[in-house]
This record gives sequence, C-alpha cells and structure tokens, in this order.
Amino acid sequence: MSGQSNLFSNSPLNAPLADRLRPTSLNDYVGQEHLLASGKPLRQAIETQRPFSLIFWGPPGTGKTTLARLIAQSSNAHFITISAVLAGVKDIRAAVDEARQYQSQGKPTILFVDEVHRFNKAQQDAFLPYVEDGTLTFIGATTENPSFELNNALLSRARVFVLKDLSESALDKLISRALSDEELGLGKYHLSIAVESRKHLIDAADGDGRRLLNFLELASELALAKNEKTPVIDDEVLEETLTQSLRRFDKGGEHFYDQISALHKSVRGSNPDGALYWFCRMIDGGCEPLYVARRVVRMASEDIGNADPRGLTLALNAWDVQERLGSPEGELAIAQAIIYLACAPKSNAVYKAYNNALRDVRNEPTYEVPLHIRNAPTKLMKELDYGTEYRYDHDEPDAFSAGQTYLPEEKGDTQYYHPVDRGLEKKIAEKLAWLKAKSDQYIKGNS
Repeated sequence: MSGQSNLFSNSPLNAPLADRLRPTSLNDYVGQEHLLASGKPLRQAIETQRPFSLIFWGPPGTGKTTLARLIAQSSNAHFITISAVLAGVKDIRAAVDEARQYQSQGKPTILFVDEVHRFNKAQQDAFLPYVEDGTLTFIGATTENPSFELNNALLSRARVFVLKDLSESALDKLISRALSDEELGLGKYHLSIAVESRKHLIDAADGDGRRLLNFLELASELALAKNEKTPVIDDEVLEETLTQSLRRFDKGGEHFYDQISALHKSVRGSNPDGALYWFCRMIDGGCEPLYVARRVVRMASEDIGNADPRGLTLALNAWDVQERLGSPEGELAIAQAIIYLACAPKSNAVYKAYNNALRDVRNEPTYEVPLHIRNAPTKLMKELDYGTEYRYDHDEPDAFSAGQTYLPEEKGDTQYYHPVDRGLEKKIAEKLAWLKAKSDQYIKGNS
C-alpha cells in the first residue's frame, strides 16, 4: 500500500511511456465520452469537487485508474491506492488509519482499490463502515462483472460506471500525443509513421490504451535502432513488434507427415481405397492408432461437416473403440470411419465459416455484445438495459424471432456459413434461405 500526496508528479523519464503520458486533467483524457460529456454525473462530480463512492468496470487500459486520480485531484483529496491482488485486511486497516489522520486535518481521503473483484467478502466488509461514516470515499476498479464479484453491501454503497474500449479515434489521439510530446513522449526523436502502419497499430491495441503505448514505445526503439536520424515506424517494424513466437511441434519425420497428408487428401477426394491404403501403411509403420483417430475426427469436421453430420459421430465412435478395446478391433473401427468419410458427401462450409469468423475475431476490435442479447440476472444489469427488447423465440411464430439480430452492430449482416448444395447441407441452405426471407419481410414491414 502507498499513500500519495502528489498524484501527478512528473514521471521519471525512464518510466514506461504509458505512465509518463498519464493524463493530468480532463482536457488530456481521451475516450469514455459517454461518462464525461457535459452534464453527465461523473463529469459533474469531478468539476464540482464532490466525489462519491463508485466502481469503474471496464476492460484493461481504458483509463480507470486515471479517472480515480483525476477525481482525487479535483477534490484536493488525499489519494491512497492498494491492489486487491496483494493487499489484505491489515492493509485496509492501515489505509483507514491514514485516512483518519488526514480527516483530523480537514482533508478528505479517497481509497482506490485496483482489481477490487479479487477481494473476498471479509476484505470487502472491512472498509464498508468507514465508507458509511465518511472516513474515506471508496473507488474500485474491476475488469469483471461487479454483479458477480462484489457483495451486495458494497454494490449498494457505490455507483457503477461502465467504461468501454477506447475507440479508434481515441487511440489515434494517443499516438499523436505520444509522437508530439517532446518532454514526456517521443517527440524529441521525430518519428514518422505511415497511415497504414498507424491503422495496424491501432487494430493491434484492440481498444487498450496502455497496450497501444507499450507497442508504440517498443516500435520506436526498433525504428531508432534501424535509422537513428530518420526513424520510421513502418509495417516491417510493427511486424517485429507485434509478432508472437509460435511453438512448433515435431512428432515424426517428413515421410510420416506425407502419409497422413495422403490419407487426408484421399478422404477429401472421395477415394476410399487410397485412404485405406495409407491408413494401413501408417499402422504397419508403427504409427499410434489414436493419432490417426484424432486426425479422422478432424477430417469429419473439415471435409464432410454438415453435409453428413453422422461422419463426426462415427469418427468419435471409432476413437472410443480404439481406447476401449485396443488392437486389432480399434483399427478396424477406424478403418470403417475412414471408408465412410471417403464415401460421404463433401462440404468444407463449416471449416471455412469457422476460419473466417476466427480471422475477424483476431483482427478486428473487440465489439460489444448487443444489449438485447445480454443476460440480465441481477438488478444492476437490468438497470443497464441488459436483455431489453429481446424476443424469446419460442413465443414467436415458427419459434423464430424474425428480424432479430445477433451479431455486434459493427458486423452488420455478415454471413460466415454458406452451406453447399450437397447432402444434408442442401436442406440446411433451404432452411436458412426461408428464415432470411421471413426476416427481410419483418424488417420491411417495420421500417
């Protein structure tokens, strides 16, 4: 625990860039306009110097700690910060004693608890009496849902404010500030960054201001190492900055993988004889049958998919037989599954849909779940409009809520799954087309 009398003393120049550029006023703060616009309760609390106990709930790097410091600064309050990861009841009592000392001098105290969701019930209860009697004002920060992690007594005494991921424009402002500030930022190095690379950096930050500045600081060091006179942060520098090392696995030699490739492609090519031959070659060469069984399950999802869902069931059954009975009964069951898959109708629609969706999730910002399809088991969540306007499908005609959306608003009507005109997927495609027509008709009728 550490009490702090000077909240925004100049950070040492060797401190991380994110710490050096921490905003010292609302004018420097970026993001969270929904909380800090003129007339909003939080804005009024800061401007009128009337702090109240509250909880900031939001993703990492969105300014929770900074807002707490700004509130303390505006109210000329003594600021005590503790981390719920490291602190215990003893630290809370020490903070209360410290607050009492300042109270006797007529100075209010704000106790900021980072990661407050890590406190157990006893720790949360330890400072509640002192919040009630005015010894201190409590501000908590959490990345977890307060409804689930904090007890009702604490929630009833603190107002919850939901912080959002920083927008692209907010992150862009952070980059501009970091590159122009010659005292605390990177301005003295006269770094340049291309528009495309700037966008790449913003996307990699994924709404996290701290992550953005950490990436930018590392990228600047690499750029300076390449060319100190005219440093440029380009895609090559960013690739070195952002790329994570991938672990590699090697379970066999080249011939081993050639054979499993031949088996897989024979199944995909609807050639049961080739598939059976390569399976026997692998078994004869000493390959572990369970390895093949696992790969056959993969083939069932990747190359047959919903054109014949029984393929996945049969593949799993073969795996189970191998585990239960061993050789030779297990290998025969695997051979049966291989031949079935080779003869089954083919579709990689599920495989493509999964890969495309995963690509978007990894490359796009973390979009929020639409309010109408969020779960609302607590009073707080209902007050935040979770689940509002959701239509329960079983109460709708044909058990289908025509026109109801399920993707983030930013994704629009993106379609990942495109069934093929083979096997069961032919009927699936017809069903999806029918549902889409009903939705289009509903939207048209309500527009």
